[in-house]
Amino acid sequence: MFRLDARLKVYLHREAVDFRKSINGLATLVEQALGLDPFAPAVYAFSNRRHDRIKLLLYDRTGFWLLMKRLEEDRFVWPRRQQAVMEITTEQLHWLLDGIDIEAVRRHPSRQYQHAG
Repeated sequence: MFRLDARLKVYLHREAVDFRKSINGLATLVEQALGLDPFAPAVYAFSNRRHDRIKLLLYDRTGFWLLMKRLEEDRFVWPRRQQAVMEITTEQLHWLLDGIDIEAVRRHPSRQYQHAG
């Protein structure tokens, strides 16, 4: 299994996408519908209507990557928030790809202390 760099931004496109779209169609969707830069250090995630497939689009300084995962029997738990695009962490993306409902999982907040005690 591959692991994405934790410093990458991850954007989920909330609405279902026609999975006949390939790199050019998805890059255009990132630019026009999401208002984001497909060449940025980010991963853009898309799902089909049945949520049994996910496509990931990313650019790595020399070209685009297009990855797809298809489930045979299960469904991905796609977040239910209303906004058109949702930013998540790479860790949350890996959870989503593993079938975990990322809206149900909550971490403790990161704390920055000045001194102990």
